[in-house]
Amino acid sequence: MIRQRKIIHVDMDAFFASVEQRDQPSYKGKPLIVGGKPESRGVVAACSYEARKFGIHSAMPSSRAYRLCPDAIFVPPRFEAYREVSNQIRAIFWRYASEVEPLSLDEAYLDVTYTEDFSGSATLIGQAIKRDILTETGLTASAGISFNKFLAKIASDMDKPNGLYVIKPDQGKTFIADLAIGKFHGVGPATEAKMKKIGIHTGNDLRQKSLIELVNNFGKSGQYYFNIARAIDERPVCSQRERKSLGKETTFSQDIILLEGIVNTLNELAEQVLSSMAKQSMQARTLTV
Repeated sequence: MIRQRKIIHVDMDAFFASVEQRDQPSYKGKPLIVGGKPESRGVVAACSYEARKFGIHSAMPSSRAYRLCPDAIFVPPRFEAYREVSNQIRAIFWRYASEVEPLSLDEAYLDVTYTEDFSGSATLIGQAIKRDILTETGLTASAGISFNKFLAKIASDMDKPNGLYVIKPDQGKTFIADLAIGKFHGVGPATEAKMKKIGIHTGNDLRQKSLIELVNNFGKSGQYYFNIARAIDERPVCSQRERKSLGKETTFSQDIILLEGIVNTLNELAEQVLSSMAKQSMQARTLTV
C-alpha cells in the first residue's frame, strides 16, 4: 500500500539577523540589519522582524534601509557563523527524515512519509524539530506541513515567526483556489504581472486556464502551473540536488564611470565562475549579466 506523502518545509525565522541577536544580546528587540554599511553601495542581506516593521527587506539598498530606519543597527554578515548553525540544524533534520533537501543555509524540505517517530504524525514530528532547534541553537523556525513540496513551502509562510501550519490532502485544492497568485512559489514579479494581464489573480483563476494556454504563455513552466493549480506536485525530496547554476557578484563602493573598470571587474567575476565550474566539472549553456 502506497502511503500518503508527508512533506515538511522548515524555514528559519530571520536567520542571519536572529543569529546576530542571539550572539549579541544587546541587539535583541532592536531593528537589526545584516549587510553593507548605509554609506556604501551595500545591500541588506537580512533583517530582524523589528526592522521589517519599517518596510525594510532583503536585497534593499542599505542607504534606503537607513532612511527608513535611522536607528537601525547595521552589522556585516558572518557567514562562517551561519554555516555552523546551519550544520547543527541539518543534523536535527536527519534525526527525523529519510530525505532532507536543503534549499539554502536556513531552509529545507524533509520527507517524513516513512518516519515512525510519534506514530508517524507529521505534525508531532514538525513540533519536535522546532523544539530541538530552539533548545540546541536558541533560534526559532517555522514549519509548513503538507502532502507535497509546493504546499509545504507555502504553509511555512502562513504562521511566521515560530509557527507551524498544516495543509491536509482534503484541503489542498480549496487552499490553492483562494490563494493570491503572487503567493505561489515559483511565480516571481514578472510572471505575476504577466498572469494578471491574462486574468489570473488567484489559484482558482489559474485552474480555469487550459494546459495549452498556459504552455503558450509560459513555456515549459506552463505544465508546472497547470499541475499546482490542481494541488499536484510530484517532485521528490532529493538529498543530492543537482546544482543548475553558478554565479558571482560584487558591489561597487562608488560610481564607476570608465568602461574599463566595469570590464575588468566582469573579467574577474567570469574567471571566478569558470574556476568554480572546473572544480565541479560543469558546463554552461546560458550566460547572463
